Amino acid sequence: MDGAPDAFGSPYRLLSGAVVPRPIAWVSTRGDDADNLAPYSFSTVASVDPPVLVFAPVGRGPSLKDTPRNAISRGEFVVNVVTRDLVEAMNETAATVSPGVDEFEHAGIEKAESVRVDAPRVADAKVAFECTLYDSMEVGSSTLVLGEVVHAHVADEVLTDGKLDTRKLDAVGRLAGSEYATTDDRFELVRPD
Repeated sequence: MDGAPDAFGSPYRLLSGAVVPRPIAWVSTRGDDADNLAPYSFSTVASVDPPVLVFAPVGRGPSLKDTPRNAISRGEFVVNVVTRDLVEAMNETAATVSPGVDEFEHAGIEKAESVRVDAPRVADAKVAFECTLYDSMEVGSSTLVLGEVVHAHVADEVLTDGKLDTRKLDAVGRLAGSEYATTDDRFELVRPD
């Protein structure tokens, strides 16, 4: 079958079902009334020099939810990596709650203060990236939020010889609907010369 993206049910269903697995940016920010924490599966690395991560929440301008609005207005946020042991807690933070509700407390997640930014991080996250706002832009019905990584927290248990070891990091990726995947099913290919 060929056709426009909406010929397959909806562009969202087509893209979210075919572009898999997607990393989950579990973004934490500090708001005026509460700390916010929410997962965004439209996310990835945008640059390594400087190191920049991107997440793309649905919404623009006044329709943005608290977490991306705080990231843009305050100019700082933390991207926490979701691992298998944290996936249930991450799912709790996907709930829609009123502004002013501390989403760490709502989901029973311990927070830790960051080193370089005024935003909390998930204390039990094996990897967390403190970011300052690099840029933001509206694209269609979404807003791209780009953050330059200014400090990283990596648990010793996922390091080998001082380097991140992906075999030790049981990261979770988003598939479609209610489906997720972990990174425990791996294989290697030698890159051709």
